[in-house]
Amino acid sequence: MSKKRVLVIGGDGYCGWATALHLSARGYETAILDNLIRRHWDNQLQIETLTPIASIQKRLERWKETSGKSIELYLGDINDYPFLSEALLDFKPDAVVHFGEQRSAPFSMINRERAVETQVNNVVGNLNLIYAIRDLMPDCHLIKLGTMGEYGTPNIDIEEGYLEVEHNGRKDRMLYPKQPGSMYHLSKVHDSNNIYFATRIWKLRATDLNQGVVYGVITDETADDELLINRLDYDGVFGTALNRFCIQAAVGHPLTVYGSGGQTRGFLDIRDTVRCIEIAVNNPADRGEFRVFNQFTEQFSVGQLAKMVQQAGAKMGLNVEIQNVPNPRIEKEEHYYNAKNTALIDLGLEPHYLSDSLLDSLLNFAVRYKERVDMNLIPPHVLWSGKKSVENQSDTSPTEPQKSQEPALVK
Repeated sequence: MSKKRVLVIGGDGYCGWATALHLSARGYETAILDNLIRRHWDNQLQIETLTPIASIQKRLERWKETSGKSIELYLGDINDYPFLSEALLDFKPDAVVHFGEQRSAPFSMINRERAVETQVNNVVGNLNLIYAIRDLMPDCHLIKLGTMGEYGTPNIDIEEGYLEVEHNGRKDRMLYPKQPGSMYHLSKVHDSNNIYFATRIWKLRATDLNQGVVYGVITDETADDELLINRLDYDGVFGTALNRFCIQAAVGHPLTVYGSGGQTRGFLDIRDTVRCIEIAVNNPADRGEFRVFNQFTEQFSVGQLAKMVQQAGAKMGLNVEIQNVPNPRIEKEEHYYNAKNTALIDLGLEPHYLSDSLLDSLLNFAVRYKERVDMNLIPPHVLWSGKKSVENQSDTSPTEPQKSQEPALVK
């Protein structure tokens, strides 16, 4: 029986690139659709991933040379509905993996313009995809990357997508209440509601993967060739706390823990991300089903991450200090957090763990490429309060209207 045809939207990005190679290596007919806007945003903000990233054309050429397999490429924007429709009709996917969204909370909080750009790109693009699947290939399985950040930090356990509720003697099953913490996370909530509507009204089949924070560079496909290497973002806009800590450890900068460090989230290895996508492809949702998986394997606080990096760095001879700094975000720094994540494990996911990955997949890469580190990108430059930067937040009276502006990322 032939493998399924899978279209990876956003396949030039961090999760999308690793997923496209993983599926292609395992015999799936794979295509990438991307408008390359992430590269454009990097140029606009004058930031750069730690690892050198080749053009998408060179990446795909090298993949064909090393694997003997081809990945088709559709260059364009899913906000362009005629282009999206043409691409779907040409490739005829059995499943569409949708990574093609602006995925940074800080980016969405830079100013009004970036908030609007995030929501239009994400929500409208997702709506276009829903309508294209409905009208052109209603049996296609939509696999949508959500985020655990949709849930926020409620003071009750986080279930997988749904909550059983009893109120005034009556019971119902409804989508779990959402408490998003940024304009980006709000866009993902809108996506989830729109997809849920589409499954109920049009009987589409969809899986929403509420993913935790992803870490790691290495997958089986990217490990041995620098032209196939994945991103490692450490800047204050697109970088994660764990990536930032590893880069700081490599260059001798104190690990900057925002606030008290009690903020707790779910985490997973990039090798588990690609496996989760494959599991979803092979186990599609039913027609009319909106299935939600919480896609993470472990939970850590920011403070715990810093201590793990400190301990792993010591084993490599690095003198790593930890420093608490003012939190640029408006969020709970100490809170209850207990999320369920059994569905993907029940379907066969065998997790990798952070304790096994820090040295080979993160710290070693940080040390290897530390000459590429731009120290100006390490401090946070986006405040949830709307002011320009952490360093000069006291320079302006809070009663004065604030002019919307980009963060001063390069000094």
